[in-house]
Amino acid sequence: MAAFSTQKYSPAEETEIQQWTTTADRLKSSPNDASILESLNTHLSTRTTLLGTKPSKADVSIYETLAPTISAWTPEQRTGEKGYHNIVRHIDFVQNSPVFGLEVKDSDKINIDPDNVLYVKPPHDAKAEKERLKKEKAAAAAAGGAQATIADRTKAAAETVVQKAAEAKDAVAAAVGAGGEAKPKKEKKEKAPKQQKAPAAVAPPTPALIDLRVGHILKAIKHPEADSLFVSTIAMGDKEVTEDYTEYEGQICRTVCSGLNGLVPLEEMQGRKVVVVANLKPVKMRGIKSCAMVLAASPKLKEGEVDDHKGPVELVSPPADAKAGERVNFQGWEGEPEGVLNPKKKVWEMFQPGFTTTDDLEVAFDAGLVKETGKEGVGKLFTASGGKCTVKSLKGATVR
Repeated sequence: MAAFSTQKYSPAEETEIQQWTTTADRLKSSPNDASILESLNTHLSTRTTLLGTKPSKADVSIYETLAPTISAWTPEQRTGEKGYHNIVRHIDFVQNSPVFGLEVKDSDKINIDPDNVLYVKPPHDAKAEKERLKKEKAAAAAAGGAQATIADRTKAAAETVVQKAAEAKDAVAAAVGAGGEAKPKKEKKEKAPKQQKAPAAVAPPTPALIDLRVGHILKAIKHPEADSLFVSTIAMGDKEVTEDYTEYEGQICRTVCSGLNGLVPLEEMQGRKVVVVANLKPVKMRGIKSCAMVLAASPKLKEGEVDDHKGPVELVSPPADAKAGERVNFQGWEGEPEGVLNPKKKVWEMFQPGFTTTDDLEVAFDAGLVKETGKEGVGKLFTASGGKCTVKSLKGATVR
């Protein structure tokens, strides 16, 4: 394993290094934050270093932050059933491995006894599991055989009924041929033609198709490959980890790239609530997949004016007590959003021109600016709990 000073990192790895460095900074103020420690411990359960196998400055940052704390941990905190075994193992590796270049004196190292483990997770008994599955399969096969026997008997009974009906029909035909009288056939009545149902009315398009939610930015960094972009880790109420969502500090989060670098101070992006568009199709932005969009306001362009992307720009703010993932709708346009917007239908592009701000600095939808709605009127943007979404100072701005 080469020293991290000679390592080369991909853009995604550089981003991850910055994220873990930010986590180390957060731990400095809250070194016993259970949610961060549990997330870190789980992350290290299948990795030698924070990046997997590559050493990096992120490992050193975590070591320097947590070493004083871990030295004071009890054996239960270190290796108990609910202890942070993997963090302790990682710290011991960093302080002893030359690849990190720390050269920690023996007297300054944390005293970690690898043999003093209070709790060991019971091993998985593959043989017992195989036997259990075998028994379940045999029981299922036996039940299936019984069902097949019942089905065969039922089939035989049905065939007997059909055969007797055919014999009775032949007997009637024979009686008619021998001089018996057959009943006259009834004339079939002509069926009236079915009336065609009127086609269902097509509902007018609505901005509720766009999934607007409250998002909580847990951290934001500069994009390693794009000067105009920030990369944010945002919790927005998702319930499980997928290929597009990750777990960070005990919450399911999405990575979101925003063209706000140079327009909004990076400090203003940290730990704040925003409004996000959550059902746009994920796109890669300079090597990093962005899975949502942060809403921000900027002055409307005058006719013939070209957007120079110089701002000013203000983030849309939900109420401070709004919860991550809370739905946000324009008043009078409530409804269920689509799962993922089809880019070919251009739903976002259709409704975005109506996104604006009022003289009261409230975000709203002006239906008169979107001819497809066939309506007039302005609906203000509210959270599900009734809170208004606002901007700092931009009146009559465009929001996107």
